[in-house]
Amino acid sequence: MATIINDIVLVHIDNKPAFHARIEDISPDVKPGWWQVKLLVLTVPLQVYNWILDESQVNGAPFTMSGTPVMLEKIVSPEPPVKPVPPPDNGGSQKKGNVVSLFDRKKNQ
Repeated sequence: MATIINDIVLVHIDNKPAFHARIEDISPDVKPGWWQVKLLVLTVPLQVYNWILDESQVNGAPFTMSGTPVMLEKIVSPEPPVKPVPPPDNGGSQKKGNVVSLFDRKKNQ
């Protein structure tokens, strides 16, 4: 399963889950067969990492950075996305709710 822009990945560092990130961009590097991968790291505060990876590494193959094992694992939602169902249009005769002003209630107390 190929990893693409907007996918969420779990980054494993030293063979342990470390953080989640969203793939912001994947663009060719000057070195043939390698890619510049922009990751939005989902931490507080948000951070942006730019890593140069080959295609197999983008798609989950383990690699090392300064001797430390690293791996990207694509996250797949456990449930399929639900398409919103528009409410039925009954000829514009929608039931209107009551509006209660908290300001008016406070004045009357």
